[in-house]
Amino acid sequence: MKVKVLSYVAAIITILFSTSVFAAAPIKIGALFAVTGPAAFLGEPERNSAKMVIDEINKAGGVKGRKLELVAYDTTGDATKAVQLATKLIKDDKVVAIIGPSTTGETMAVIPVAEKEQIPLISCSAGSKITDPVKKWVFKTAQNDALAVGKIYEYLQKTKQTTVSILTVSDGFGASGREQLKSQAARYGITIVSDDTYGPKDTDMTAQLTKIRGSHSQAIICWGTNPGPAVVAKNARQLGIKTPLFMSHGVSSKKFIELAGEAAEGVRLPSGKVLVCDVLPNSESQKKSLMLFVKDYQKHYKSEGDHFGGHAWDAVMLLKNAIEHGADTPAAIRDQLEKTKNFCGIGGTFTYSPQDHAGLGKDAFVLVEIKNKDWVIVK
Repeated sequence: MKVKVLSYVAAIITILFSTSVFAAAPIKIGALFAVTGPAAFLGEPERNSAKMVIDEINKAGGVKGRKLELVAYDTTGDATKAVQLATKLIKDDKVVAIIGPSTTGETMAVIPVAEKEQIPLISCSAGSKITDPVKKWVFKTAQNDALAVGKIYEYLQKTKQTTVSILTVSDGFGASGREQLKSQAARYGITIVSDDTYGPKDTDMTAQLTKIRGSHSQAIICWGTNPGPAVVAKNARQLGIKTPLFMSHGVSSKKFIELAGEAAEGVRLPSGKVLVCDVLPNSESQKKSLMLFVKDYQKHYKSEGDHFGGHAWDAVMLLKNAIEHGADTPAAIRDQLEKTKNFCGIGGTFTYSPQDHAGLGKDAFVLVEIKNKDWVIVK
């Protein structure tokens, strides 16, 4: 009889223990970042930021009593690899959502997987076509290139610069930017007098810039991600080109200044406010989040938190917000993400809807200029 009682008690304890473990099972969040390879300047701070904020959430007790588990893979910036790893995250790791990838090309390749498997994807890439047209399972945190182009063109219109030359990289990000540069030009009274491209691995753009110099345009706009734009800045200086040079938000980190060196001086570009958060007025709604992010990143990684790491920070916090509202399955998380209103993040203040999975407006950007190897706001 005593043995039976002990066996019964042991069985009850086992059941209770199993139930406790099951109830406390972590919520798995997948991540695809280009931590190595040409796009590492995007993926490394994204991976670091995602890990940092999830560690902090877990130290504070998790979300509704459950820990978050980050399952992150390095895509090396390769679209084929990104698709393979997205499938692994869904089929093998059983994640409830995926953050990333780091680039527009990778994201466009992964979207069909997320849509077919019905897993929320929060891209950290900027291409407008990621969420335009709206795709049910796809959201993004990086500011749209459509907004970035508008920010540059507003400034050119204000300063009465009406002729521009554009030089765009021949990848997904560059193609999307080029499309926006061409489609928005007439709206701002701007004429594109030279339109050229360069390859992602090109190391010399003097031929394109020599052609641009002959066009006598009033501004040059280069659209790409490092290292190409740094090469463009250096080549322009070597050719003695004095025409104002604008870059895309794809280079809004200190890495561009490091790569371009003295040639970075005077370059202007649209950027999220994190680069200049220390000089923002206290009335700025984002300032608290921005300063917290920058200080946390500095403490953890001994370097400045940037625009790109902020995309991953926003993605994690948006998922946390959805889970706090009771969503812990892919479908429920998707539905809750779509209900996000006025979320103050690093990239801007997000409001998603069934008609808008990008969630940001023009106020997400400021126009910055590089002076003395640092950023200042262009008035």
